Amino acid sequence: MAISNEKRTQIMTDFARHEGDTGSTEVQIAVLTADINELNDHLRTHKKDFSAQRGLMKKIGHRRNLLAYLRKNDVQSYRELIKRLGLRR
Repeated sequence: MAISNEKRTQIMTDFARHEGDTGSTEVQIAVLTADINELNDHLRTHKKDFSAQRGLMKKIGHRRNLLAYLRKNDVQSYRELIKRLGLRR
């Protein structure tokens, strides 16, 4: 259910602010979004996997908090990130 290490490192290099950046808010949100998409695919086939549902809700809440933090501190970066990830419509 979790994303592979190769995919995770690819996301980190795509969204990093500088070389070796693994913990910035943008990187964390991008990794959480990939995790959330994987869990959504899993839950489409395994509808009664309630532990996966709980994990999904926790990840969504964490991403929501990180997005609120980014929007409060750097609006331009927030707008670029949600456009790149396709979160808001």
